[in-house]
Amino acid sequence: MTVVGILGLLGALVAGDAGAEVTRAEFLVPAEPGIEVSVREVKDTGMQVANLAPLILVHGGRVPGRASFDLPVEGGSLAADLARAGHAVYVMDVRGYGGSTRPQAMGVPVAGPPLVGSHEVVRDVHAVVGWVQARTGQRRVGLLGWATGGHWAGMYASLHPEEVSHLVMLNALYAGSAEHKLLGRGTDLEDPKRPGRFNAEGQGAYRWHPAASLVGVWDRTIPLEDKAQWRDPAVLEAYQREALASDPLAATRTPAAMRAPSGALEDSFYLATGRQLWDAASITARVLILRAESDFWSRPEDVTRLQEHLVHAASVKAVVLPQATHFVHLDRPERGRRVLLDEVTRFTGAKRGAPARPAK
Repeated sequence: MTVVGILGLLGALVAGDAGAEVTRAEFLVPAEPGIEVSVREVKDTGMQVANLAPLILVHGGRVPGRASFDLPVEGGSLAADLARAGHAVYVMDVRGYGGSTRPQAMGVPVAGPPLVGSHEVVRDVHAVVGWVQARTGQRRVGLLGWATGGHWAGMYASLHPEEVSHLVMLNALYAGSAEHKLLGRGTDLEDPKRPGRFNAEGQGAYRWHPAASLVGVWDRTIPLEDKAQWRDPAVLEAYQREALASDPLAATRTPAAMRAPSGALEDSFYLATGRQLWDAASITARVLILRAESDFWSRPEDVTRLQEHLVHAASVKAVVLPQATHFVHLDRPERGRRVLLDEVTRFTGAKRGAPARPAK
């Protein structure tokens, strides 16, 4: 698959391990007629990556890829850390988010059916997978998805098992039970007129999210009064800033706010009420299931059900990250982020620590 456009090459960024040169490049990948998917490539130019699967990072249902995985502050870029470990990393925005094509309905008032369902996201992931395969020469890729991104990545791996070598699902739902305090029955996601159905009328086609709404539940799950002991204030500020910057209409709102399609909420509601939207039995990749102990999104029973269904996976490992939050990859290293990185790099066969330089 060919690249439609290269938006620009960002300069080398030195962070983390001394001498690790991390470069970034921006691309647009065609997904289908009228839809382009924005992809950021993150590499350490001195690392040997030939024997490691390229990794595609898939964001969740609100904040797009760059703000989720590649903040320009120390401790805020999972993408850079994985690049320093030897991977070629690709941070994508699914349609409706960030630099990717937004449905025309996101430019009009929010009324209407939920936009960007899982079936559309899978098409976007498929386009990016094909593009990454062509760019890297690798036959199979790794996928890492956070929250709804874990659901999307898992669904893709179940439909296209031959394309995926490694699958990491971080804090993802999987129809583990019919009970969920935040997303399930009795919440504002349920249609009050039709119990058990998603409240499409109440949620609209998309939703506006001001900066404060992005961190409220994060704050509530940090078990310390001084949140700075758990989360670097610079990471928090960058997360909110980059999330708003991802939407060209953010500044038209008071307070500033970003848009996110509601399709992810609809699919999450049905997962949270016990409906299985895809079958993990089709997956043949190696699978790592990560769940933060204090996560408000995924449930222990989601992990159990996934393990039961992954009957054809090359291997399955499930890890609980002790005391960690839903945002563990943005928290301080000692609050679960270090364990997360260790688990992911061990799973993919990468090396953390001092970069291994090629022989001259």
